Amino acid sequence: MRLYEHEAKALFRRYGIPVPKGVAVDKHSFNVLAQVAYPVMIKAQVFLGGRGQAGLIQSAHDRNEAEQKIRQMLGKYHGQFPVRKVLIEEKIDIKKEFYVAATIDRFQHKPLIIVSEHGGMEIEEIAKDKPFSILKYYFNPFEKVLPFQTRNIAYALNLRQQHMQRTSEIFVALYNLFLELDCKLTEINPLVLTGKDRFLALDAKVDLDEDAMFRHPELKDLGFVARHEIGEMTDYEKIAKVAGIPYVDMDGDIGVFPGGAGFGIAAVDLIAHYGGKPANFMDSGGAPTPEKLRTMLGLLLENPRVKAIFGARFGGISRCDDWAKAVVQYVLENEPKKPMIMRMAGNMEEEGRRILEQAKQDHPQLFENIRIYAYDTPIEEVIKETIRIAKGI
Repeated sequence: MRLYEHEAKALFRRYGIPVPKGVAVDKHSFNVLAQVAYPVMIKAQVFLGGRGQAGLIQSAHDRNEAEQKIRQMLGKYHGQFPVRKVLIEEKIDIKKEFYVAATIDRFQHKPLIIVSEHGGMEIEEIAKDKPFSILKYYFNPFEKVLPFQTRNIAYALNLRQQHMQRTSEIFVALYNLFLELDCKLTEINPLVLTGKDRFLALDAKVDLDEDAMFRHPELKDLGFVARHEIGEMTDYEKIAKVAGIPYVDMDGDIGVFPGGAGFGIAAVDLIAHYGGKPANFMDSGGAPTPEKLRTMLGLLLENPRVKAIFGARFGGISRCDDWAKAVVQYVLENEPKKPMIMRMAGNMEEEGRRILEQAKQDHPQLFENIRIYAYDTPIEEVIKETIRIAKGI
């Protein structure tokens, strides 16, 4: 469960990690701007990267300018998420930026600290552009990191002698936070050395394990309660949750209408492999009701980003004729215009095909953009066709 930057920094303060002076502001709390020393930085509280390029990190020299920019920022969308709160922080004179994080290596099955003397950009970019600058230090599970170990890490970052003690303390605190609160990730990017020779966590990222939060009542005291994995849901994810449909929005334009979760994941991977962009992950579960199937279709066909639907049903516990009935009923009731390219095989396949063929005969215009293939057409070919249609080829 991701925390917003201002929430992560609240935890940093509790653990003695220095952060810039700041306050969180929403549309109801402009009065706190009277307490702020200017100039300031205004930072939208969203989870997606690229805030700077999107105009969601800005500076202000006085309160009037800050209010104007905050009003422009609040309510603005970054990806699929609206900005509901901003963080106002003192403007910092930066001399040097570093990267530091504590996380888990899923292959080594060990926790580790990752550092680089090139901070300020995503770790993937650092790995690509400066792979030898990324340093990893592994520890045994549940083992506390010791000061001499973090001093060695600070030394590897080519820090001056007078800076090594302070950075060592920050590394210990960040790792302790990671261990003690059962985090998946604690990250400072960048950790900056300021013009006044101070170290500050200019940005903060904390990813909590939602399943372990019952062990940490102190988080509830801070206002952190279990919520969606990335902190907030899109409108379509909220609809899906009410309907009991596992669903995650993505940034693409091909709606995925699969059977089970395993095939849903495979479909997302195959679409990306062949050059398409999936718009979602979805799981129908075993033997879904016609109502549930119609809701699943509606999530895709009502999404303005979706240009084409890829669907597949392998009838096992579920039945192809039930799936076909749900598709037909949705089309008759809603008259969708978007193309739907699908494949159907397995339990009650022939009955399902008769239902769809009859619907095409009775309502040819409504079904002219809907194609349903049988088991003898490879699923890869169905996906490739959907990609071509989504791209307008």
